[in-house]
Amino acid sequence: MTHNGQNRRDFLKTTAATGAAASVPYFLSGELRADDTKAAAKNDRPVMASIGTGSRWGAVGPNAMRFADCVAVCDVDRNHAERAQARVEKMQGKKPEAHEDYRKILDRKDVEIVTIVTTDHWHSKIAIEAMQAGKDVYCEKPLTLTIEEGKQIAEVQKATNRVFQVGTQQRSEMGLRFLQAIAMIRDGRIGDVKKVTCNIGGSPTSPAIPVAEVPSGLNWEMWLGQAPEVAFRTNAGTPGRKGRGNTRCHYEFRWWYEYSGGKLTDWGAHHVDIAQWAINQNGPDQGVLSVEPVMVEHPVDLKAGMPVQDDRYNTANKFQIKCMFPGGVEMQIVSNSTDGNGILFEGTKGRFHVARGRTKGAPFEGLKDKPLPENAIAEVYGGKLPAKSNAHMANFMECVKTRQLPISDVHTHHRALTTCHLANIAIRLNRTLKWDPVAQQIVGDDEANGWQRREQRKGYEIKV
Repeated sequence: MTHNGQNRRDFLKTTAATGAAASVPYFLSGELRADDTKAAAKNDRPVMASIGTGSRWGAVGPNAMRFADCVAVCDVDRNHAERAQARVEKMQGKKPEAHEDYRKILDRKDVEIVTIVTTDHWHSKIAIEAMQAGKDVYCEKPLTLTIEEGKQIAEVQKATNRVFQVGTQQRSEMGLRFLQAIAMIRDGRIGDVKKVTCNIGGSPTSPAIPVAEVPSGLNWEMWLGQAPEVAFRTNAGTPGRKGRGNTRCHYEFRWWYEYSGGKLTDWGAHHVDIAQWAINQNGPDQGVLSVEPVMVEHPVDLKAGMPVQDDRYNTANKFQIKCMFPGGVEMQIVSNSTDGNGILFEGTKGRFHVARGRTKGAPFEGLKDKPLPENAIAEVYGGKLPAKSNAHMANFMECVKTRQLPISDVHTHHRALTTCHLANIAIRLNRTLKWDPVAQQIVGDDEANGWQRREQRKGYEIKV
């Protein structure tokens, strides 16, 4: 197996050959281009703004403010924007602007960085326009709603040379367990990897959710964006229900195909990403070869892949999907397994399981008597260990200064998320798909190939 850094070198060679202005990853070269000297020498804090300030922003925006000054926040829900505005003022001592329309932020010449923590179906349009406006971007996962959007983001990043970090924190944090797992594979602790099982859990189901009045302060039409215009639904106010209840809006958007991909993109963006990193299948022209739906259950019936009901969650709640990669490596993406949430790696010499809260298996136990070589984990991360705290954001901010490629770049993320999107297409159409990772096309199935993109509502189209 080749080191992941080699994949990145291949990416750089590929982009250079096509005339793209690719950054050299900070961990491959300590040298800066002449036009980067000013950026690297800056000691002042960059100016940032936050687009999307719901619940997840609480773990992204304040982290970013450890390195940058937030001058504006934006959300289509005025309640979210005002809460974020108050939090920023408390942290920084100065009240930021608050907007409903993200374009107000992109129009500001002083804003250098934007964090994007919106619903999944808004990520790509905002990210592309932010790069085109000269902003560096930190965007939460899953980065895209479709494969086509991933291609578009990759194209724009190459054209604009903006620094772009995807919020797949497992690459930098979670106690370094995932980096250690990859280092063990690189060191041959389980021999050649033959099978990987990604247990990502299944999407929840819901009862029928009634049409309801749009909450005060929420611009529902703009929240829908490129998605079809439909009625707002929630039972969050139903007596006796705990928590936020069921909605087709905040947080629960994850369980609607119109706005997301269910657990296959929600947690697949983490575990499938790590798995493909480990087996060296997230570089240029790399990726899955076939996707077979072994078992799937949806909470609603589908017709030609489309849900026939619009009043309840519709993403797959149970599934088993077999994915084949070069070299005969098999990946199973499942909603349930005996090992629980996490990734099981099986090789010719052993097996181990890694999750956010634990590791298990003889290869991990063997580290007591035979530790990994010095700097093995650092090598996985590009030659040095991540920061001890807030590592993923720290890596992004460092790369903003050096103009290098961050640890979770859009190109490798796109390759992993393509597997997740293909899995969703396969289970929705209920058939095996063959994928050409070089051409990035589904082979011999025009209908399925059409699912690489979605119709976008007028006024909200993505333009590259």
